[in-house]
Amino acid sequence: MNTDYDVEKGDGVHPGKPVTVDRYTAGARVNHWITAASLVLLALSGLALFHPRLFFLTGLFGGGPLTRIIHPWIGVLLFFSFFGLFLRFWKANLWKREDGTWLARIRDVLTGHEERLPDVGKYNAGQKFVFWSMSALIIILITTGLIIWDQYFSVFTTIEQKRWAVLVHSIAAIFAISVWIIHVYAAIWVRGTIRAMTRGSVTGGWAWRHHRKWLRELVAKASKGKSGRTPAE
Repeated sequence: MNTDYDVEKGDGVHPGKPVTVDRYTAGARVNHWITAASLVLLALSGLALFHPRLFFLTGLFGGGPLTRIIHPWIGVLLFFSFFGLFLRFWKANLWKREDGTWLARIRDVLTGHEERLPDVGKYNAGQKFVFWSMSALIIILITTGLIIWDQYFSVFTTIEQKRWAVLVHSIAAIFAISVWIIHVYAAIWVRGTIRAMTRGSVTGGWAWRHHRKWLRELVAKASKGKSGRTPAE
């Protein structure tokens, strides 16, 4: 962390660089953006194949045949990329007692009365909902996707199984896109959040307001000499 103010000789106290707190490592940020890009490309190519009115989207991928070939491979990339995020963050997304209180006061969250909310760790209940929802949905998408990937797996499945897989795959995709929209909207709505995934750090004020318990844990670790600058991953 950096100091709040710098003292310049003879000039008194002047505002200096704001306190910054490391939140994500470079590796975690690259992992996140690969996952995000994969999800966007998967959604666009999937929608292009979903309905004739959206077929024009295949132009982004070189036409219908190429879109059909590329779509499942993007799905494989998404699965492994998200699996990397899962290994990094699943422990931080385990449910805590304060998450139930945070969720019960969702009206205060939406109206910006965060002073009425409990102190939360690295992630609040809303962020944990996004994490676990996407974890479940991506498992469903990759499983059903493999069933309908005729090029490699047609001999292992029946027509009836494929029909059900297409239905479940489509429903899961709609839910995944919806959760992604919520995630992006929340990141924009909560000022200073996007900085965490672009620069890897947040301001001390942001950390204190939104994730006070997490900030205290970092300070406690630093004070014990375990780490000087502690990225949350």
